[in-house]
Order: sequence, then C-alpha cells, then structure tokens
Amino acid sequence: MLESLGIGNPELGVLMLVLFVFFIMLGFPIAFTLMALGFGFGYMAMGDIVFSLVVQRAYSVMTNDTLVAIPLFVFMGYIIERANILDRLFHSIQLALYRLPGSLALATLLTCALFATATGIVGAVVTLMGLLAFPAMLRAGYDVRLSAGVVCAGGCLGILIPPSVMLILYGATAGVSVPRLYAGALFPGLMLAGLYIGYVIVRCILNPKLAPKLPQEERAGSVGEIIWALATSFFPLAVLILAVLGAIFFGIATPTEAASVGAFGSLLLAVAYRSLDLGKVKESVFLTARTSAMVCWLFVGSFIFSSIFAFLGGHHPIENFVTSLNLSPFWFLILTQVIIFVLGWPLEWTEIVVIFVPIFLPLLDNFGVDPIFFGILIALNIQTSFLSPPVAMAPFYLKGVAPRHVNINDIFRGVMPFIFLVMVAMAIFYAFPQIGLWLPNMLYR
Repeated sequence: MLESLGIGNPELGVLMLVLFVFFIMLGFPIAFTLMALGFGFGYMAMGDIVFSLVVQRAYSVMTNDTLVAIPLFVFMGYIIERANILDRLFHSIQLALYRLPGSLALATLLTCALFATATGIVGAVVTLMGLLAFPAMLRAGYDVRLSAGVVCAGGCLGILIPPSVMLILYGATAGVSVPRLYAGALFPGLMLAGLYIGYVIVRCILNPKLAPKLPQEERAGSVGEIIWALATSFFPLAVLILAVLGAIFFGIATPTEAASVGAFGSLLLAVAYRSLDLGKVKESVFLTARTSAMVCWLFVGSFIFSSIFAFLGGHHPIENFVTSLNLSPFWFLILTQVIIFVLGWPLEWTEIVVIFVPIFLPLLDNFGVDPIFFGILIALNIQTSFLSPPVAMAPFYLKGVAPRHVNINDIFRGVMPFIFLVMVAMAIFYAFPQIGLWLPNMLYR
C-alpha cells in the first residue's frame, strides 16, 4: 500500500525539499509554499487521495492541545509589553546594580532575561530595550558596540528560556513533553545569561572606558529606595512568572492551563499599574491573533509538507547518507548543529524547527541522542540565527529604533562576542548534559 502511495519515489522528496529552499530564497510566503509543494507533489505521486490526507493532517494539527498554549503565552507577553512594566523594571534593576561595573549593561541583560520569560517574543524584547535601555547606555557614555551586543543578545534569550514558543513547537513536532523541555531548558538558559553577564563585567573591569560609572544623580538615594523600586516592579512580575513556570514544572497545570493563568495574571498586573485600557487590550488581541495565525498556518503547511515528504520517502536518502558516514554521536551532533547554524543565516527558526528538524529526529535513536537534549541544543544554536548576518533579525530590529548615527556594522560587531559565547554555552552543555537533563529527570521520574 505504501509503495502505491509513492514510497518508492525518494527522488521526488529530495526535489521537493530543494524547491522549498529555492522558493524561500526568492521570498515566497513560507506556509503557502509548503502547502503548494505538498499538494503538487502529493497529487503527482498519489492522485486524489492526497486531498483526504491533507484534510486529516490539518485537522490533527488544529486539535493539538499543546498549540493552544501559544496564543495564551503570546497574549500574556503583549499585555505585559503594553502595560509600561518594562521601564519600571529596568529602572529598579539599574538602581540595585549601580555599584557594579557596567551597571546599565547588566541591568539591560537582567531585564531582558526576566522580560523574555514573560514574553518569549524576540522582536518585542529587542525593540523595547532598543527604545529604553540602548539610548540610556549611549547617554551614559557606553561603547556603542557593547551596548548593541547586550540589547541584541539579551533580547534573544526568550527563544531558550521558558515559556519559549520555540520549545512548544519543537515539542509538538518531536512528540516530546513540553513541561520536560521547559524544565530542561531552564538551567541552560540561565547559564547562557550568566555567561553574558560575566563577559560584560570582565570587559568593563579590563576597560572601564567602555562603561563609565553613572553620575551621582542617577544612583539610588538609599537602600529603602532600592527595595521599594524592586518591590513595585521586579517582584510582582517575578512572582507571576514563577507561578506560571512552577505550575508547569510540578505538574499542577498543563502548559495550556498555566498559560491561561499567566494571561489572566498579566491583565491583573496591568490593572494594578493603572496602565490598562480598552485600546491596549484590543491591540494585544489583534497582535496575538496575527502571531497565532502565522504560527498555525506554518504548522499546518509544515505537517502537509512533511507528510507528503515522508510518503515519498524523501528522508531515506538523507538517513542513508548520514548512516554511511559511520559517525560517532559526537560528530553526528556536530554535523546537525553546523547544518542548523548555516540554515539560520537565510531562514528563521520556525522553518528550521518544523521542516528541517524532523529530518534529523528519526536518526536520534540510531545515535543514542536524547530528544530533550537535542531540542535544548537546537534552542541554544538558534540564538545565533538571530544574531549572525546576513539575516540577523535582532540587529535589524535594533537598527530600526536606534539613533541615526548608529550604523548596522557597529551593531554586527557588537553581537559577534555574544555569538562566540553561545558556542561556548553549547560546548559546556554537550560536555555536561546534566545541566539540562537533571531537572526534568528529577521532576518526571
């Protein structure tokens, strides 16, 4: 039966994959390109049966409970973004860290890390911090490159640190538990943020001119002022985030249920700050619907594409090629991560996760690679696709809101050390996988 459905046409599958990359390079819409190629090659190989197959796959995607968490987490992020919480958060952390070298840069990284856990939306975090923290660092005499690197790298942490939308998509694609992925990604995300912070402190100690000390008028007047600033900005958001993640980690709620609590909590937080009105709610709902529709169409298109690709047997030549190389697990991981790193230049993380990652998933058992470990490694790797040219979405987001005298080349030079730090984090995680596997193994025995 499978032979009659086209399993004996792996050449068509490979041609299908090559055409997808070609059309994406030309700028065609990704989701509809996936569906068009799936329909076209499916009809060529299977005839009319492709239409019932596509309906079944689309229905199975749309009834996936895991994906319901995406619009809820996105809505939570947009409400927090529009509630003017970020400027309060940045100011309070800045007051608390003013004695440390590069205090503004450290405040930016910590704000990005905390805000990333509340939004998971890279573009929103980079843009907002580009409007708030980047000008503040430039006014204080900070080096342009260091300031740009801090904003771009810190803003990308939402890809890795829960509740990451990327991990939800990976979990749905790989059939892996999202709570286990979230638990696994927590410490690697904190480790990467710690590497960024350590790098900034060391650089500012070695070269104090990169980050001059704040003038006296911008420092905290007393310890009480610092505590009050943190109590009214840092702690409420931190409690909301810990409640959402804690409910997921300890099995109190599913990711979808926790996301709904987080969305409701973000509304209460915005009301408490007296920054919520009907216009902001409508705007947040509209942006959530647009983002969710994009993700859902992409997921439907990718499932149609991957189903036809599997029926054609397109994965067999790739599997046979990789198997023929007689790679060790180490070199298999190196090969896959290099491919994902290169794909990150022309493609966004969504295409990588839903199209190319499934090609590698069947090979994990052959090499004894844990899919949770593999997913976290990919999440670390994808940080670089937001930072490295030529696509480099984070630098372009920052350039769009930066002062005119800041050129894109300075921003690119600023992010290069942070790309290196991502690679260091990947090496550490490979050498000590328990950084990511200890918590899920402890919580979900």
